[in-house]
Amino acid sequence: MKCVVTGGAGFIGSHLCERLLVEGHSVLCVDNLGSGKKWNVKRLMREEGFRFLKHDIRVPFNTEVEWIFDLASRASPVDFERFPVEIAMTNSLGTFNMLELARKRGARLVFASTSEVYGDPEEHPQKESYWGHVNPNGVRSCYDESKRFAEALIFSHKRKLGTDAGVVRIFNTYGPRMRKDDGRVVPNFITQALTGRPLSVYGDGKQTRSFCYVDDLVDGLMRMMGSEETGPVNLGSPVEFGILEVAKVVQKLAGTGSKIVFGPLPKDDPVRRRPDITKAKRVLKWQPKVSLEDGLKRTMAWFREN
Repeated sequence: MKCVVTGGAGFIGSHLCERLLVEGHSVLCVDNLGSGKKWNVKRLMREEGFRFLKHDIRVPFNTEVEWIFDLASRASPVDFERFPVEIAMTNSLGTFNMLELARKRGARLVFASTSEVYGDPEEHPQKESYWGHVNPNGVRSCYDESKRFAEALIFSHKRKLGTDAGVVRIFNTYGPRMRKDDGRVVPNFITQALTGRPLSVYGDGKQTRSFCYVDDLVDGLMRMMGSEETGPVNLGSPVEFGILEVAKVVQKLAGTGSKIVFGPLPKDDPVRRRPDITKAKRVLKWQPKVSLEDGLKRTMAWFREN
């Protein structure tokens, strides 16, 4: 297939580009390099079926394409206050531009939405039918609400114009090529542990997350693209871990003697987050396979090297 991956030089996008090439597809990796790094796809530049285009999807572009994976958006919490307008417009105007490309070319689009559409959930675990509990004007709203709007736009576009599109809601994903300054739990803990600094746990550490290794997540994206499913479909690990528990695992694996320190919980940070993946199991025959400890070992090995 002729594939476009927006945000293709990012953490998840670069792994997806790699998988597509392995399976024999051609890939146009589109990224404005705002948070993605060309280094992530440097090895792929030598592949015959790979092309890189530095471009911001807030501006339309045209190309022959059959599959569009729309992963373009800053997703790091540290970027929410620095780039709020850019994030909101990428997930609104940028999503519209990709939908129009899909419609004109008769391509299928899979949009990377997020568990953040559920906000600080009042339902646990979160099913796709849950509408969410989101602050519409807080510091995280540029991301949370623009992803919610993108979903609304996709379903409207599909209903009115017949565009072939599907939505996945991605829960916490980790693995090699994450930014060390990403601001999320795993890169924070690993970077701190490997440099012998204290591990920063916010709140009492009892808040929970579920962690999905990137290879498993990419498999879910591929299965979604190969299906006729519209979604939304949750993709993530159904196994829940306390943040303090994760800190202790990283502490043990790093073996650097880093201590754990506690700080105040950020505003609007969800207390619990875990997907119900019943739908993904049923319609995509998908569930994650890599355990947290195994995934953390692989991720830490990459951080040590890089």
